[in-house]
Amino acid sequence: MAPSSPLLEARKLTVGVAGKIFCRDLDFALAAGERLAILGRNGAGKSTLLSVLAGLRAPLSGEVRVKGASYAEHGGRRSALIRGWLPQSRGDAFASTVLETVLVGRHPHLERWGWESAQDAQIVRRALAAVDLTGFEQRDIQTLSGGERQRVAIATLLAQAPQLYLLDEPIAYLDLKHQIAMLDLFSASASENKAAVAMVLHEPALAWRYSDRVLLIHGDGLTEYGPTQEMLTAGRLSALFQYPLHALECDGRVSFIPA
Repeated sequence: MAPSSPLLEARKLTVGVAGKIFCRDLDFALAAGERLAILGRNGAGKSTLLSVLAGLRAPLSGEVRVKGASYAEHGGRRSALIRGWLPQSRGDAFASTVLETVLVGRHPHLERWGWESAQDAQIVRRALAAVDLTGFEQRDIQTLSGGERQRVAIATLLAQAPQLYLLDEPIAYLDLKHQIAMLDLFSASASENKAAVAMVLHEPALAWRYSDRVLLIHGDGLTEYGPTQEMLTAGRLSALFQYPLHALECDGRVSFIPA
């Protein structure tokens, strides 16, 4: 059987801000059903790269292609049907209910001037249940905790049902239970719905558990990309984080601790 074409491709991608180069001539491809973890130190350019991959910032050179075409070729609406974007920080400028907020995820699926249907509302309720927010539909978004708002944002993505998830620190603000639950959700979407997932993570042990491939961003233009077990070694991570780490294995899973 011939391999399917990638959902996401970076071709000779160079990304930087204000004269600083974060990655240079980066090439990688992410297929349907694959999970990519992006790791690096603070300020290494992880969020900037992810925004380029989402089509929200132009690269210095190279190109990003989703399903074989650029975002410009797809156009705004089709791009929104393909790509779901979870930024690192968000602001709630207006008071709205949780239900109204998550319904925004259904907008790419509506015809012009269309209104959300009862089916859309049902999809939203299922998404809220998936992130453990059943019963929150009429809560004002501005009354929620940081972790609850993060789960609302994830529910909005689930309601959008994209083919490609681009997630900037998706488990920020979450307690341990919900960190694992949300990563399980995205892994299930990859395995069951054949979505592709690219996510910025800070915990190498979770990257080991929830990724198929890893991109290490050193912040000086150097990047390393490959299978998870090849990339996540004590030696590579010690160099990446500029601090010595030891690898510990338990029940087939690996954690990394400071030396």
